[in-house]
Amino acid sequence: MGHWRALRPVLPILAGAAIMLTLSMGIRQTFGLFLQPVTHDIALSVSDFTLAFSIQNLTWGLLQPIAGALVVRLGFRPILLAGAVLYLAGLLMLAAAQGLLGFLAGAGLLIGTSLACTASAMAQATASRVVPTSIRSLVLGIITGAGTLGALVAAPLAQAVMADHGWRFGMLALFGFALLLLPATWFAGRVDRVPIPPPARGDIADVTVAAAIRSAFTRAPFVVMTAAYFVCGMQLLFITTHLPSYLAICGMDPMLGAQALGVIAVFNVAGSLFFGWAGGHWPKLALLGGIYVTRSLVLGWYFLTPPTPASTLVFAAMMGFLWLGVGPLVAGAVVEMFGLRWQAMIQGFAFTSHQLGSFVGAFGGGLLFDALGSYDLAWRLGVAMGLTGGIVQIAFALMRPPRLATT
Repeated sequence: MGHWRALRPVLPILAGAAIMLTLSMGIRQTFGLFLQPVTHDIALSVSDFTLAFSIQNLTWGLLQPIAGALVVRLGFRPILLAGAVLYLAGLLMLAAAQGLLGFLAGAGLLIGTSLACTASAMAQATASRVVPTSIRSLVLGIITGAGTLGALVAAPLAQAVMADHGWRFGMLALFGFALLLLPATWFAGRVDRVPIPPPARGDIADVTVAAAIRSAFTRAPFVVMTAAYFVCGMQLLFITTHLPSYLAICGMDPMLGAQALGVIAVFNVAGSLFFGWAGGHWPKLALLGGIYVTRSLVLGWYFLTPPTPASTLVFAAMMGFLWLGVGPLVAGAVVEMFGLRWQAMIQGFAFTSHQLGSFVGAFGGGLLFDALGSYDLAWRLGVAMGLTGGIVQIAFALMRPPRLATT
């Protein structure tokens, strides 16, 4: 109980990080709802639409380590606030887009850059700095659980406004919701006042950026975790980008896509809490592999049979439980291996792999659909790669546990 009481002075920081994450992640998870109206209105193909969000994920991933390195030099607050402003600018550009160029700039470059400053790696690094080791994994699970709660508001809000006023007003409704990013990032930025604990044995402390990168990529457990993380991004972005389109092709009610995203959000909270707790009791890297394997089996089950409203919501619940539970496990594993000082940057390198997978899942799924007229090959590849990555992660984690720091 003493550790939980010690959190009271830092609750504004934790609340700011959680709200920042739920807005930045929750809003972007609704973009798949815009696929059909946008492609019809401004003459984009499915692959054009998915290219924008593939660029978003690629930009996010490539800039995440840079944002993490800047935090070490400049502090959290200026990076978080800059990300909030870029997110708002991206939504306005999307609402005004008249063709592919505007859509790519808004959804791809601006929001992608923003996410490198406001999304999971930054929220988890912020929370890790201010919580004791004994409850860090669980607190990271709580913060991560907030990551899709924003979709509970954003998805039905966007769908309802679109139904009555068109997709551009739906995007402006999301802009209004996203204004909350400004106070959230300001409060989360208070973490700069909290000193970093003295480095423990095995931590990366006051070294150059190059030395920190070398230290990370010479540790085999980190390299394997980073490679397997590719599969995670590929599966999640395939689902968020293409599930609403898949349901529309199958003749389902357009609102079912929004409902499925909402169910994913609810069950993600339970899954994030569970895996945050589990990461404090069992090997984090083995748990990661278990998530990838189970998620792949669920994906295969759903796409093997024609969807129904019931099967879609069950699928969403199961996937939601397995959705962002990887977040506290990856963040916790990075802190255990390397300490707190360079967490945001090193976790950012792992996340780059995740986002390369996201690029493949979103854009590759669109290309395969345009070429073949169905999603069959895309989901089969996702299942096969997920099973392979998960099994390799589990085997390596059990054979060669990571060398841990003691922060």
